[in-house]
Amino acid sequence: MNDESLFVSPLSSRYASKEMQGIFSEKERVRRFRKLWVYLAQAERELGLDISEEQIEELVSHVDDIDLSVIHEREKEVRHDVMANIYAYGLLCPKAKKIIHLGATSCYVDDNADILALQEGYRLIRKKLVLVLHKLCDFALEHKAMPCLGYTHLQPAQPTTIGKRFSLYVQELFLDLQNLDYQLSALVPLGCKGATGTQASFLELFQGDKEKVRKLDRILARKMGFEKTIPVSGQTYTRKIDTYLVSPLKGIASSAYKFALDLRIASSFMEVQEGQLKNQVGSSAMPYKKNPMLSERVCALARYVLTTANNFDFTSAEQCFERTLDDSANRRLAIPDVFLGVDGILNVLSTILDRLVVNPEIIQRRLMDNLPFLASENILMEAVKKGGDRQELHEKIRVLSRTCSSEVALGKENRLLDLIEEDVAFGLTKKEIESLLSPEKFVGMASEQCQDFLEGVVLPYLGTDEEEVHVEVNV
Repeated sequence: MNDESLFVSPLSSRYASKEMQGIFSEKERVRRFRKLWVYLAQAERELGLDISEEQIEELVSHVDDIDLSVIHEREKEVRHDVMANIYAYGLLCPKAKKIIHLGATSCYVDDNADILALQEGYRLIRKKLVLVLHKLCDFALEHKAMPCLGYTHLQPAQPTTIGKRFSLYVQELFLDLQNLDYQLSALVPLGCKGATGTQASFLELFQGDKEKVRKLDRILARKMGFEKTIPVSGQTYTRKIDTYLVSPLKGIASSAYKFALDLRIASSFMEVQEGQLKNQVGSSAMPYKKNPMLSERVCALARYVLTTANNFDFTSAEQCFERTLDDSANRRLAIPDVFLGVDGILNVLSTILDRLVVNPEIIQRRLMDNLPFLASENILMEAVKKGGDRQELHEKIRVLSRTCSSEVALGKENRLLDLIEEDVAFGLTKKEIESLLSPEKFVGMASEQCQDFLEGVVLPYLGTDEEEVHVEVNV
């Protein structure tokens, strides 16, 4: 059977970037294992164990010399992936073979390698999230003062502006960025804790010298690029930490879902739409279709990330005593999938924002079609100023509004303003009524809120220098 006959996850073939795939690739995982074994040997030598510089140099020289087939064949025999990796590394390093993994248990490489992968994945996600936020901010500021119909309960409500609405999407993703930054700052590796977390094997190696055992963890943390390690653990770091580490990814998926769903609805109104490529096909049956397929893809990927992320809560709850192995297969699947999924989401969001189309005429028409209803309170107040009876006029507007609303539902024009003008009880001329209908009078502080939030809070946090990051949408 050739490779083309085998299933390949669409996360790899269609959605996630090659860069994110590389971070969670098997070869990169093996490379991390080997770097961790180098760090362990170096730290143990620094603390006085009988490990030569020649042995360490041999380990270093073969970190990147990876033949996955050797590892796979060995794992078929021993049914243990870490032992298979130790065997393959030992074949390349005959002088250092006996000191590879000295005193450690499998989770030394498994858990620490996972933390290093999470850190790299976070950093790539952060770059792409910042890029998306910059694009959202640019769009929001450009349209900060463009009035549009607001919606509550998905029904026409008090007007807002396009920019203010987009500042709400910025706010959600900005909160996710702050959460991501916190999780990055709080990230620490397992260190080297031994079979049940007691460090007994290392206490034996260092002949009962407890301070050296403590130093070993500190040295390893430094070599891995951290200030400290997890203070206590079983064989693994507590899987509760995974539930926290996945939270910003869940947040991004949720925020992206909200934005993309809104855009799908706005697209059905034809107010704001995805840009369409010249040869893009919307439907195999209906040639005229312009489907918001990228927004739909965001929702699909976000839903997958959100449901997959639930695994981490169950895994945390299922770990019996110092550890059980029912976390292993689950985490091998779930950790890469949530990162590749969010990577795909941000790739698509960035592309959507590059192609957004705003239709001002349609936005204006939808707003003006509903504005007579929305302006009824302003009209009522103006009529009262002219001596009208508030209670009487309120009832008149209520009855007229219901009548006109029923007519609009049948496709007729909204006659509310004409009916009010014709009713002498209101005492208002057509010109006086029209003066109350300027959309800008109904949006309150929307424009100022948008600008104050983006320029005063978000953009200073993001910084002015956008990091270079490649964004790709495969299909």
